[in-house]
Amino acid sequence: MKKLLLLSIITLNLGSIYAQSSTYWQQHVDYKMDVVMDVKNYQYKGKQELVYTNNSPDTLRKVYYHLFNNAFQPGSEMDARLHSIKDPDARMVNKVNVDGKEVKVSRIETLKPNEIGYLKITNFKQDGVAATTKTVGTILEVTLAKPILPNSKTTFTLDFDGQVPVQIRRSGRNNSEGIAFSMSQWYPKLAEFDFEGWHADPYIAREFHGVWGNFDVKITIDKEYTLGGSGYLQNQNEIGHGYQDAGVTVTYPKKTKNLTWHFIAPMVHDFTWAADKDYIHDVVKGPNNVDLHFLYKNNPKIIENWKKLQPLMVNMLDFFNKNIGDYPYKQYSFIQGGDGGMEYAMCTLMLGNGTLAGIYGTATHELAHAWFQHVLASNESKHPWMDEGFTTYVQDWGENELSDKKVENPFKGNYNAYYKLIESGKEQPQGTHGDRYDENRPYSTSSYVKGSIFLSQLGYLIGQDKLAETIKRYYHDFKFKHPTPNDIKRTAERVSGANLDWYLMDWTQTTNTIDYGITAVKENGDKATVSLERIGRMPMPIDLLVEYTDGSKESFYIPLRMMSFEKENPNPAVKRTVLNDWAWAASNYDFTIAKPKNTIKKITIDPSGLMADVKQTNNVYEVK
Repeated sequence: MKKLLLLSIITLNLGSIYAQSSTYWQQHVDYKMDVVMDVKNYQYKGKQELVYTNNSPDTLRKVYYHLFNNAFQPGSEMDARLHSIKDPDARMVNKVNVDGKEVKVSRIETLKPNEIGYLKITNFKQDGVAATTKTVGTILEVTLAKPILPNSKTTFTLDFDGQVPVQIRRSGRNNSEGIAFSMSQWYPKLAEFDFEGWHADPYIAREFHGVWGNFDVKITIDKEYTLGGSGYLQNQNEIGHGYQDAGVTVTYPKKTKNLTWHFIAPMVHDFTWAADKDYIHDVVKGPNNVDLHFLYKNNPKIIENWKKLQPLMVNMLDFFNKNIGDYPYKQYSFIQGGDGGMEYAMCTLMLGNGTLAGIYGTATHELAHAWFQHVLASNESKHPWMDEGFTTYVQDWGENELSDKKVENPFKGNYNAYYKLIESGKEQPQGTHGDRYDENRPYSTSSYVKGSIFLSQLGYLIGQDKLAETIKRYYHDFKFKHPTPNDIKRTAERVSGANLDWYLMDWTQTTNTIDYGITAVKENGDKATVSLERIGRMPMPIDLLVEYTDGSKESFYIPLRMMSFEKENPNPAVKRTVLNDWAWAASNYDFTIAKPKNTIKKITIDPSGLMADVKQTNNVYEVK
């Protein structure tokens, strides 16, 4: 196991070198934590040693830690957000009747002292010397005992006392599905420092950004509890609970009350675990010798669904490996956590009491996050569309490809949801920080739906083969790094040769929309002239399909001048004519069809449905 672990660390680190420019750098952390959980009062104590490597060119005089548990206290920023936002997350509020009106009340607001979450830090030292700390909500500000010079290391040590909150969102205890402990965002976590500076965002229930590193974690807990989570269990033949090697029988000394679980997680940026007395623990071998762990409640109503889920996830892992790149670790755990679904390093915590279709969709989405966020570690607080959107794209793609009933456009629902957002007038640019959306629904649509369309529409722009190649190269070049929006754009440019800066800017940094229309089809001797107009601000290349009265078809392609690119014919079975390019500054465009008008039955702009034109009614000319 130690040799395998060393090889894994070396391989993961080598794979992360040189993808970006030679000036690229990222920080590194090595955590050691020893934690003791008191299952009766839901409190835990821990010691943390963190070796921090400053690979930046900056001299650091302060560092910041996340204390996520502190969000689950009355008066916290998360509580305040539930009071101020128009559409608070239904999981985080209670509906009460006040004077005949239904009012949504923050669940955090009503937490009692023994129900809140907290993390209290003491005895903070830097290389053995006390440093000054200040707790500000969910952030610990540390004024260092000595500066950390560029290309140097320092060691932080601290003690922490935590209380597991009643589960409001993600982390917590004794939730609606009966899971005892869902331990996400549970430890003092060093904030990320990168080329943009510190990312010490307060926690208000959105997303995360973490420092790449290695975790060595020991968790002491009542022996009756089964654990699942990040990393590799090192003492499986002492622990048992379904982790022991084949043929090994695990017995504990009679007086044993607690077990100490020892996990090591190499090259990750978070560590999560869950524990329950009634977990069933199944292990299924997946592609590339990856162990897939399934931990779920011993509830007769759900066991069959969880058993049926297992071969489905083996197939989905194989699909993602082939179409994105190989999953780089040797285990992944699907854990019933009792609250939605959330991605973590090597695992997910997810709802488990739903239908098979429901848990399959959640499990597929969260597994996809193993690539888009936990290997391609974009800043999901600033750019939630990069991880949620790309994950949604490959989820829809994978589910369709592995389905017995494939559809031509598995992303159609995403386009319809995007159009509804436009109609609502509530869209904000995708460059909006995830915490700063006015409402939850526009945030979700922008992140999951519009983020997915970024890729499906990119396939319209450069072709499906080039899109598939872009996804694979993006993964290869930026795994174990912190890619930015520019990196996915530049990857697509390198693969295709197209200029795509306009696409990234218009789609993600503005609320400009796409709207093209057919304004006229006129006779022109023995030919026909088609007139088009660009109504929306955002330009696009145009695919048109002409269907004739004799049943034949012909396609036309209008390149976009600023792309400096000509897409290959997406349907070689249909003759295609490449027309002169269309410049953005020109609102109108005419072209000629070498057949009389009376032979034309129908003309369609973008028959694929992959261009997000917000007004579909003017995209078709049809003789009825």
